[in-house]
Amino acid sequence: MRVLFVQTPSVEGASSERVYPIGIVTLAGAILDKGHEASLLDMNLEPDGFSALKAALLDYSPDVVAFSLRNIDPLANKNTSLVIPFIAAVKMANSLAPKAKLVAGGTGFSLFAKRLMLELPELDYGIRGEAEEGFPALLDSIDSPANIAGLCYRKNGGVLLEPVSDGRDMNIYTPPQRDLLDPARYLSINSFVPAMGLETKRGCPLACSYCVYPELQGRTQRMRNPSDVVSEMEVLHKEYGVERFHFTDPVINLPAEHLDGICNELLKRKLKIKWDGFMREDRLTKKSVALYERAGCECFSFSPDGLSEHAMRVLKKGLSIEQVIRAAEMVSETGTLGVYHFMVHVPGENSDTVNESTATLERLYNIHARSKNLGTLVLNNIRILPGTDIEAEALKDGTITNETDLLYPVYYNPAPYDALRYKLETIHTVKNLFMWHEVDQ
Repeated sequence: MRVLFVQTPSVEGASSERVYPIGIVTLAGAILDKGHEASLLDMNLEPDGFSALKAALLDYSPDVVAFSLRNIDPLANKNTSLVIPFIAAVKMANSLAPKAKLVAGGTGFSLFAKRLMLELPELDYGIRGEAEEGFPALLDSIDSPANIAGLCYRKNGGVLLEPVSDGRDMNIYTPPQRDLLDPARYLSINSFVPAMGLETKRGCPLACSYCVYPELQGRTQRMRNPSDVVSEMEVLHKEYGVERFHFTDPVINLPAEHLDGICNELLKRKLKIKWDGFMREDRLTKKSVALYERAGCECFSFSPDGLSEHAMRVLKKGLSIEQVIRAAEMVSETGTLGVYHFMVHVPGENSDTVNESTATLERLYNIHARSKNLGTLVLNNIRILPGTDIEAEALKDGTITNETDLLYPVYYNPAPYDALRYKLETIHTVKNLFMWHEVDQ
């Protein structure tokens, strides 16, 4: 079968940072191994994504169009939705390729699979979760599929969902066939975030109250051999000129020994590359910080999320503010940037927690003042997602109701602290500018 893979818009605006769509590239490789044909379109790369989609549909004449919905909202915009261009893309395919079967998947789709199938009768099927095995199986039985993990299908006027896959054994992980979508097209796009993603493991054992990673990947960690990870990096570096990587794991240093193994392998092979990934603060030591820096870490990215001890408890982080401060102190002694992500305005916020949040921001800036290696602080309200503890809390306190549509942007931000993010952003912006411009405050 001829399959057109489409990465629908994952960012908003021409200046946004883009990422290589390893999901559709991985699936394309999986179906080629089964004798099917594949063509790939990343709408994010095109000056006019919908003109490119129209051309691909008409020129390629696919039997199947497979859409990937990665993000449901842009990170930096609280008012717009990436579901809208996804819906438009599906409807365009239905009009221009009426005989093709339309299939959807991806992280964003997996979170709202039934809702999107009901809203989009044009979709024939969907797959939730990992699809390296399920999607080829669907192609082989496209007219009457059965017993496929994660399959979403229609029956008797409704939508049924099969249980998701238990998870692929990452010891037999097959790296994406990157020649199917040239990595070189992504190398000069971004100013900050490495465009080239790479998986070292799947699954997350943590239980953060706002997060859906465990639902998407399971709670059991499945790890690749560190040598295999570095071999993939080496190929991308030597054959495609990739110099910067982002590890896409939920937490790259959990367990710490796995990342240590990758770094030791990088040093052993003397690869001159840079990488980053989100790290767990309580797993860092002075020894590991030094190892990661030697092995090419260009940014210690943290997502402690809580700015106060109360917030840490509500968000179920299993961290303390002092552990975050200790990690910041270790990073401040390096020549590598530190970046911190926080959730602002948690349930139960009060004047004391607001004061503590402000103090935490100031402590972080004071720690990095001498070295000036605080990249930035990212402050966001909590996006309410279905099935999370935050959704339950928001229902309980009346922030949302059972009728609230969570498919589109809904954030936990009730009065009287609905302006807290802006107040903290002001403190952060002033301190950041004064730090970089060496102005005393």
